[in-house]
Amino acid sequence: MTAPPAPKRRDASHEYLILFALWLMVFSASSQVIIIAPILPRIGEALGIAEALQGWLITSYAVFLSIFALIVGPISDKMGRRVVLIVGSGAMAVALWLHGVADSFISLLVVRAAAGAAGGMLSGAAVSYVGDYFPYNRRGWANGWVMSGVAFGQIIGIPIGTVLADQFGFRAAFLMFAGSMTLTTMLIWLFVPQPKVERDKAPLTIRRATATYIELIRRPAVAAASATYFLMFFSIGLYVIYLPTWLESHLGVSGTIIATLFFVGGLATVVTGPMAGKISDTTGRKPLIVWSCLGLSVVMVLTTWVVNNMFTAYVFFGLTMVMIAMRISPLQSLMTALVEDKRRGALLSLAVAIGQVGIGIGGAVAGIAYTQYGYVSSTVVGAVAILAMAAIVHFRLPEPGENDFDELNIV
Repeated sequence: MTAPPAPKRRDASHEYLILFALWLMVFSASSQVIIIAPILPRIGEALGIAEALQGWLITSYAVFLSIFALIVGPISDKMGRRVVLIVGSGAMAVALWLHGVADSFISLLVVRAAAGAAGGMLSGAAVSYVGDYFPYNRRGWANGWVMSGVAFGQIIGIPIGTVLADQFGFRAAFLMFAGSMTLTTMLIWLFVPQPKVERDKAPLTIRRATATYIELIRRPAVAAASATYFLMFFSIGLYVIYLPTWLESHLGVSGTIIATLFFVGGLATVVTGPMAGKISDTTGRKPLIVWSCLGLSVVMVLTTWVVNNMFTAYVFFGLTMVMIAMRISPLQSLMTALVEDKRRGALLSLAVAIGQVGIGIGGAVAGIAYTQYGYVSSTVVGAVAILAMAAIVHFRLPEPGENDFDELNIV
């Protein structure tokens, strides 16, 4: 079977179809990850999984995502983003459908690992595709809309999935996202062309891929970008993971009330993400990233001092998501221009893997800090990390033009 020919003429309606396909992919992929947290107790009850083992369902996904992100990055640079998007979304759909027949801890662990592998294929693909297809001065706008799929998952996908899991069992939630990912695969197949960009012509081998990553990380601009990605996710891991636990103990609220907090955060992201991306197209990426980091550091430090009721919790978490959204799409858009076209997939995959390490370490540090010194320690260390990110962005990360490769020490 051959793919339908790519459209010869780019127009606004076709651009919106492409953005919708990528948006639906991000919505489905992110929602099936987030849904694990609220339905984990139901999974444990249904399959008789001890609480001590339930966390492995999250770990297996993260491990395989990191591994496959690093593997698929160079592949997408050689074979093109379209192929990876089709294979990755198709593999994710199959993995999610298989959740419907998982009837034991081991079988569910395996299908979660398979979903993680598919997630690794897709992790940097959407942003890389935007970098290939859209000119630099429109990538912030495009990335803002695509990545708003994560926020819509918090607003729509997670509540619906949670209700389905309550009424029909945990498998129903995953099957819903299997359906939306199947639709995603069809949309990508029909409407998402392969952009005309330079591809990597070198032979694709493990040694070559490893050398590519080593060569990338040695570039000053890429090293700075990698450090910002690590610190960004490290600070998120510190601040967000134990925030619900602290609120439950500090304010005595239920898990259902905490869920509404993420709904509010999702609304804030939906409004801010596309707007921030569009603003960064005209004002530059770095100012928005730096100011959002400074604002988030203030919010983090003040949390334990100011949040004494759910109203202030809504306000502070909404501000947190606004600050995060203000830097995500500008940073991703900036990173798409740090390397030549044939290295973009490898760079974004490297960033995703480093981000996974960052949030993992952040969560581990947060656990120790929370039990030993209280949540205030997590907020302070998180604020320091985010200030370090702002410093690196301001002093070390360049604001590139479309083809400023010589100035960035890329060639």
